[in-house]
This record gives sequence, structure tokens and C-alpha cells, in this order.
Amino acid sequence: MLSVDEARARILASIQQLPPERVRLEAALGRVLAEDVRSTAPLPGFDYSAMDGFALEAEACSGDGPWELPVVGESRTGHAPPDWVKGTACRIFTGAAIPRGATAVLLQENVLDAGGQPVRSLRDLESIRFSHKPHVGEHMRLAGEDLPLGALGMGKGSAVGALQLGLLAALDRGSLIVTSRPRVLILNTGDELREPGSPASGPTSIPESNSFVLAALARSVGADVAVAPLTRDDLQTTQRALAAALSHADLLVTVGGVSVGDHDLVRPALEAVGVELDFWKVRMKPGKPLVYGRRGVTHVLGLPGNPMSAQVTFILFGLPLLRALQGQSECAPRSFGLNLLGPLSHKPGRRGFYPGRWERGGVMPLGNKSSGSTVSLASADLLIVMPEEAAELAPGEAVEVIALG
Repeated sequence: MLSVDEARARILASIQQLPPERVRLEAALGRVLAEDVRSTAPLPGFDYSAMDGFALEAEACSGDGPWELPVVGESRTGHAPPDWVKGTACRIFTGAAIPRGATAVLLQENVLDAGGQPVRSLRDLESIRFSHKPHVGEHMRLAGEDLPLGALGMGKGSAVGALQLGLLAALDRGSLIVTSRPRVLILNTGDELREPGSPASGPTSIPESNSFVLAALARSVGADVAVAPLTRDDLQTTQRALAAALSHADLLVTVGGVSVGDHDLVRPALEAVGVELDFWKVRMKPGKPLVYGRRGVTHVLGLPGNPMSAQVTFILFGLPLLRALQGQSECAPRSFGLNLLGPLSHKPGRRGFYPGRWERGGVMPLGNKSSGSTVSLASADLLIVMPEEAAELAPGEAVEVIALG
């Protein structure tokens, strides 16, 4: 039986990146860059003022103040600066270009009246008086201080989030080359399942919930997702559904039917339609019966039907697979260390992944670790990783946690 790390490594080693395509910047949210994006001009492109005030030559303010300078000209945002007149101050506004020759910006709050108090109105001033000695570069933003010409703004394999869109726009990119979206098809099996909100066929009929979580998770990393109609526990029906699904997806995700019961038909049905299975068990809890295989370029991930098992295994294996298909540079789930705030125990022998909630000072385990629970993960923002060899973890111990979202 493979460890979690071995299983994920085998999946990622089999990935061939999807082809690139060009998209408009406004459509790039959630996509993965298939090119390096470099600055084609310095960023910012010119020296500008960080504050409202007066542009002047700092070196001219020698000795002890106060100093007085005549005001000549005005530099406004979006306009070319006026010609600089040495020995003067130029009125300037936030974001406006620094006139050539000025070396500092004096804050307008530092302009004094004859009594040494800040002036109340700066309108139509013919000269300014100040005792604050400016230094070279004060309140100035210099051309190229964010990125010089030709510098790397975002690298190939980077995911484009909301904040990255601002950088790409500042780099004057109207379009980008990104990796094509992976096509994901989710297929649920089980006689007990029905669509949420539909009439129950009996007391053991349950609303299907996994596809909603899995589809949202897949979309969160840039995938296009479709959900197939519910499939009953019949071998021929399952085979037909799988055969139809395999030709329409880069990743086929089956949910349920991968264990060893008489009605767990997904594994034999996958083999019958030509899927080459790589592995079907992983040393983890929840989620031990996990199937991975391929047919041609289509990847197949068979998840357990229990909600926590299905969701945890998809977070640990499905999301990295989708990131890798898009060429993302970081595919594994993001993890870090926290102190445990409550006791946690399990039977040793498999690595555990249990729901927890971040609280001040650490992570609190959530009560129900059952693989069938739909409540615990909905209340969690972290997965607590419990080592295979551990039986108990005490409050105060350092643990690895995986961020959810």
C-alpha cells in the first residue's frame, strides 16, 4: 500500500501539461501562466510624487532654516511636468511627474505662515516658507523602483489571482498566454443517492452532496467542471457511464464504489473500459480506498463515497493533479506548523487528516472524525496531519496543518 507522498508523486509524474491559449486580461482570473511576463518599461515609468506638496531641490536648502522659495509652476497627475526653474518650488500633486531637476517633495503640511504655523490655504501662494529640511528623494517614487526594464513580473507556472491582475495590468498586458483549463467530469455512483430537493424513494435514500464540493474545489483551481447524471449500482450501467465520460474529460472523478463490497463496481468497470489502474489503496485515513489510473490522456481518480473521505482525498490528490495539468509551479497542498489546542488520537498505521479550526494560538480539532460526516469539514479551515506512527497527540504539541481554501 502506497504512502500519501508516494501516491501523489506517482500521479504528478504521469502528468502532461495541457496546451496553451491566449486570453484577455479580464478573463485571466484563476488561470495559470504559460509564459514569463516581464516588464517592457520601467515600473513606474517616471519619477512621481508620493504626496501633495512642492517639488524642490533639496540640496539648495543648506544651513539652518527656515527657508523661503518662490513658487513657479504646477505639476498635475496625467500631465507633463513644467520646466524646472532652479531655486524655486513647483506645486505638485500625488502621482504627478517630478519636474526635471527637483530632488525632493516638501509636504504641503510643512508650509508655514509668517508666524511659523502651517498655512490654512495653499491657493495662489507666490512663495513658501518652511523649516523642515528636505532630503534627497523624500516623498518621491522613482522610475523602475518596483521593476526595472526587462525584470520578471510573474513567472511561468504562476496562478493569476485578484491581486496579480493588478500587477499584470500595471505591466500593460491586455492579454496573456495561459494553460488551457482542465475539463473535469464528476460521476457519482450509488443506489442510495438522489438529487438534493428531489423526493426520497425510501428511508435510506440520501441527497447526493459530494459533487457540489468537488466541483467547487475543482473550479477554484481553474477547471471547467461538468457533473454526470447519478449512476446506479449495476456493472453494465456503470461501464456505459464511464465509457461515455472518458472521452469528454482530462480528469474523470468517480465517487463511491471503489471499496471491496459486492456493490463496489467502479474498479472492475474501469478495467473493463480500458483504464490502466496504477494503484487503488493509499495508507491514509480517511480515504484508504483511492483509485488512480489512465486511459490515453484522460486521468481517472476514483474516490470513496463517504463525504469526508471523498473531499479529503480530492484536496490531497485531485487538486494537485489539476494544478499540474496547468503547469503550476507549486502543486502540493499548502502546509505549515501550528500548536495543537486539543487532544487528538487515532489507530496508528495510516497517516491521518482530520478537520480543525484555526484559533488564537493554534489549531483546535473538531469533534467528529467520521469519514461519513458532512458537518466537520464544513466547519473547518484546516486539516490536521497526524503521523502514521502516532496514536495520540497532546495539546501543545506542534502539528502540520493543511490550509483549506
